[in-house]
Amino acid sequence: MANPLAVTVVAADREIWKGEASMVVAKTVEGEIGILAGHEPMLAILASGEVRVNASSGERIVARADDGFLSVENDTVTVVARDAELIR
Repeated sequence: MANPLAVTVVAADREIWKGEASMVVAKTVEGEIGILAGHEPMLAILASGEVRVNASSGERIVARADDGFLSVENDTVTVVARDAELIR
């Protein structure tokens, strides 16, 4: 089994969610992207929309994120949005 992703979702003024996950899906200006363990390092510009996280606990986290960026490096995913909130 692959190592889990270390995921952090933050708004400009607060942390929204942090934990381990098997997958992250986010909307970028170039389209929707899915991130799994072992993904190549990248930096993407977020478009307003949902960020979906399949947490290692089995929980599905969904946040609304307004603009920002997504960074992937060494199985660490950081989502930084101008504004964000958990939907479920």
